[in-house]
Amino acid sequence: LQSFDSYVVSFILKMKFENVLAEVNGFGRFQLRTILLSVIPRVTLPFHFLLNNFIAVIPCHHCNISSLDDGGVFRNLSQAEKLVVSIPLQADGTPNSCQMFAEPQYHLLLNSSNMTDLPTVPCQNGWVYDNSTFKSSLATEWDLVCDKRRVNRATATIFFMGVMLGAAVFGYLSDRFGRKITLLVSYVTTTFFGFASAFSYNFAMFAVMRFFTGFGLSGISIITIVLCIEWVDIKHRTAVGVLTSMDWSVCTALLPVVAYFVNDWRYLTATATTPLFLAMICWWWLPESARWLISNGKVNSAHFYLSKCAKVNGREQFMADIKPETLSKVILVENENRKYSYLDLVRTPKMRRLALLTGIVWFGVACTYYGISLNVTGFGVNIYLTQFIYGAIELPAKAFVFFTLNKIGRRLSQTGTLVMTGLCIFCNMFVPRDNALFQTTVGALGKMFAEASFTTVFLYTTELYPTVMRQNGLGYCSFMARVGVSVSPLIMLLEEVWGHLPSTIFSLVAVAAGLSASLLPETKNIRLPETIEDVEHTRYWLQGISVVVICFK
Repeated sequence: LQSFDSYVVSFILKMKFENVLAEVNGFGRFQLRTILLSVIPRVTLPFHFLLNNFIAVIPCHHCNISSLDDGGVFRNLSQAEKLVVSIPLQADGTPNSCQMFAEPQYHLLLNSSNMTDLPTVPCQNGWVYDNSTFKSSLATEWDLVCDKRRVNRATATIFFMGVMLGAAVFGYLSDRFGRKITLLVSYVTTTFFGFASAFSYNFAMFAVMRFFTGFGLSGISIITIVLCIEWVDIKHRTAVGVLTSMDWSVCTALLPVVAYFVNDWRYLTATATTPLFLAMICWWWLPESARWLISNGKVNSAHFYLSKCAKVNGREQFMADIKPETLSKVILVENENRKYSYLDLVRTPKMRRLALLTGIVWFGVACTYYGISLNVTGFGVNIYLTQFIYGAIELPAKAFVFFTLNKIGRRLSQTGTLVMTGLCIFCNMFVPRDNALFQTTVGALGKMFAEASFTTVFLYTTELYPTVMRQNGLGYCSFMARVGVSVSPLIMLLEEVWGHLPSTIFSLVAVAAGLSASLLPETKNIRLPETIEDVEHTRYWLQGISVVVICFK
């Protein structure tokens, strides 16, 4: 028996973490449970990220004309006649949204053809809104229309600035203090500020609360995917990467259904936050990343979670023969007490190159994806159906990217989907506006490829960065992505300069990001790098792994 124990120890010393994970079953019930527990908080991600499409919508509106009531003549007119004598018409024949006549123009009841010389003033007594579609929104709550229209559109930018900052902060905290405890902090932060934003009493308070809601959500976004990937074996990383992104597509399609029945912006914001209550309860059953624990010298805790994994997966005997101290040899770290930060992204040559390329890729992926996603009027149908189409078209994108990731690898999949996204956006510039069916088809294809590139980039980046820097790397990349998201609405404003300028820029950004992705190394069927030294020694990083399976009976 003593000889057998020595053999086990000798075998472990030659193993890497992937081998240990294979022995305790790298895709068993333990991993499936972890994935399902991670899905619960991720439900709220697309709800909040795309919430602005519904809570910041500006319904049809016109000036409140009650101030023009000068006596019985005006009072005796029908509502349609009151509008004719009070509000000038726009080119399309609808009442002007921001101007009204200084005095009622009763002669327009007989001849409404000449309004050019009639004096108008800005709305004097507020606005009247069409509440047939939305019971209330930010625009109707605080009159964020006309001169304040830009303030209303700024809510999305404010939110994503919070996401951008949160990506950097939670990326660092997760590598510093661990995945699990940092995830709980993001749960609590998002829940508190999510409900606080729903009960805001003025726009300034709402803007601040939305900023910190985005801040907390960023932690959920980047930590859950890393935690799942770090617990599965090489063979199933692709499946898990695609599977954990399915919740985004399903909930993107579910959001308009929820918004249709909950058409008050306060209740809708609160509804989007409620899944986190269940997530906080289920947090107790989430495991810490054993990779992170070993990399930080916490071998006793790593042994505890690996033993729990082995027990759930029916492999108890393997971990029973391994002592905690032995696990320290599985991941060789130069200094277990060293604390990594974002500066480590640029201290060594290949890490600098990796940070530069992945930053460009994430900027391009997010800029083009949200440039399409936040333009919910693009299909020319009602907002609910448009959002549903945007979500539904992502489902075939998942199947497509799962096939390409397994067949041609990460690098070509990332490059191809980005280039195809840019090509679809570019081609849509030349589709006649009256050909709605073809324009819709090309636009939907662009959305599909954009989603495929987003699904790929999460998995690809997680595999490129080493364990000791994985959350820092993903936090930095997510930061770059949110820069792209913040820029995309500004790019859309350039249509005032030239109608096709935004599409041209989005196309160029997508192609540039695709070319950058082509310079990254392939990670298909490659062991995850554990340290910065693994990344710097390219030969070690990129070599294939032959996993030796030994059965102990």
